[in-house]
Amino acid sequence: MKQYFEFINSVKILAGDKALENIGYELDFLGSHRPLILSDHGIKKIGLLDDIVEIIKDTGVDATQQYTDIPPDSSTTVINDIITYYREHVCDGIIALGGGSVIDTAKGVRMALSQGKQDIMSLAGNEIIKKGKHIPFIVLPTTCGTGSECTSVAVIKNHSTGVKMEFISSELLPDSAIIDVRLTKTLPPKLIASTALDALCHSIEAFSSLQKNPISDAFAISAMRLITQNLLVATTAPTDDSRIALAVASTMAGIAFSNAMVGIVHAIGHACGGEAGVPHGNAMAILLPECMRFNLDANKETYEEMLVYLAGPNAFASTPADKRAERTIQFVEEFIDTLNKQGILPTRLSDFGVTAEQLPAIAKKALNDGAIIVNNKPATLEDIMNILQKCL
Repeated sequence: MKQYFEFINSVKILAGDKALENIGYELDFLGSHRPLILSDHGIKKIGLLDDIVEIIKDTGVDATQQYTDIPPDSSTTVINDIITYYREHVCDGIIALGGGSVIDTAKGVRMALSQGKQDIMSLAGNEIIKKGKHIPFIVLPTTCGTGSECTSVAVIKNHSTGVKMEFISSELLPDSAIIDVRLTKTLPPKLIASTALDALCHSIEAFSSLQKNPISDAFAISAMRLITQNLLVATTAPTDDSRIALAVASTMAGIAFSNAMVGIVHAIGHACGGEAGVPHGNAMAILLPECMRFNLDANKETYEEMLVYLAGPNAFASTPADKRAERTIQFVEEFIDTLNKQGILPTRLSDFGVTAEQLPAIAKKALNDGAIIVNNKPATLEDIMNILQKCL
């Protein structure tokens, strides 16, 4: 165990049956009666936004302030527009209804407002944000992957450069996260698979990073178990139990990596998204096995232990001790391949239009990504190019 480590999770989690009905109490407790609801066009189109508005209206809260023009990648320009909207409409809190982009957008807005800023770029730089004005902030995650509802990280795309920047500060943490099966019930199998694989990657990288600690390990282990035990059910014959299990796993994986951080998979994945538009969850699924192979010599003992959490005690016991690390990677690859055979999870970068000509630019961005710093094995530009070529 490390001689010194830090761990933070100040988010109140409300999960399970009828969790959404607590939103009025949470808003009142936080002192918000005119919140700005942030979401996207997809959530609005399927009617989920209207459902949430009805629940909020029943509590006597003004739910008329809404902003739904949030793109798939959180953007600095959109965040700045929302900051203006919030102030002009005299809002007193934020509700984020959506997946990672909506939540990260809301985090950026909340952080800028708390510091009295208009331009999110004026706050660029990790962990420089001190405690500011409290802006009530509740998150309703609609995917089962990002875990952003419980992380002190926001990935925001610089509109000018196209670079996905990481903001890290405890000021990004929401006050409350509401995990309700109704929020993910309309999620199609393709999104269930890609977002849950993102969460699996969060837990695996958190469990093997340079900043891992016993508390983050506990969250990562539970997330791994819940995902591998429920994801195949959720994509073939979904039940409320499998859906809520994945949603809780996503939150737990988020707590784990928010404290232990991630690694090379996310560094390359961020670059694939910023340079070539590869959806984040899909990038994680494509890159994870090959990046684990790269890390094998540095993470051998960790991967050996990980086998029991991913594949179960029988697989662990039946695998010779000196083969368990390799078997862990094999299990992850086979697990992903099973989803690919269902036709819901592409496993090549070329499936998303990535070309060999784009790989050098992707590799350079990955090498400069903050996530690579805590990877348990240093990586060179050549190493990253090799991984990318194998995943193309």
